[in-house]
Amino acid sequence: MSPRKAAALRDGDQSLREHLIATARRLVARRGTVALTVRDVAREAGVADGVLYNHFADKEELLAYALHAHVRAAEAGLDGAPPQPGEATVEANLRAYLTRALALHAAILPAMAGVLTQPKLLARLAELPNPISAGRGLRTELAGYLRAERKLGRVAADASAEAVAALVVGVCHDLVLSHLLDPVGPAPEPSPRLVDELTRTLLHGVAPPGRP
Repeated sequence: MSPRKAAALRDGDQSLREHLIATARRLVARRGTVALTVRDVAREAGVADGVLYNHFADKEELLAYALHAHVRAAEAGLDGAPPQPGEATVEANLRAYLTRALALHAAILPAMAGVLTQPKLLARLAELPNPISAGRGLRTELAGYLRAERKLGRVAADASAEAVAALVVGVCHDLVLSHLLDPVGPAPEPSPRLVDELTRTLLHGVAPPGRP
């Protein structure tokens, strides 16, 4: 460690590894990962450049942990908790799930810019558990909710929980990928109208009334 101990560590609340991840998370949230260097993180953390390699195999491992922490923090910052089976209505709960999922992906989008161009960082991210829903991931969480509602008789017996969850996750990924592939365009803003239309489609499908 640097001869001058990092200010954030003087009270002993964080380990140096945690301090480095927290520092990198702040930088990633502000600047993304493109062109972010070990020196940038070290200076922000108040340590010597080489200290990072005492705790991480490479820069990509540190950035993967920083992105992981950023996503968890973004999820924790969402309003309310995920809906629970048997509460409210299925329509209201699907709307809440969609709203939360779209808001989460919109919140993490700036930090994810440029990740697709960094295969080593993508590989490091793949080594970590899913940062969403306590490691379950959005798709598993939503599918579990729908299966529980199906057991309660509030969702059709032949409805596929996995298919609905895949559609919701696909919408969120489209929100992110469309901007990552065209970063000069305006960041997408998930609207209440979009949430309503998606919820209605998930509930009623596309077949006309009385047609299979």
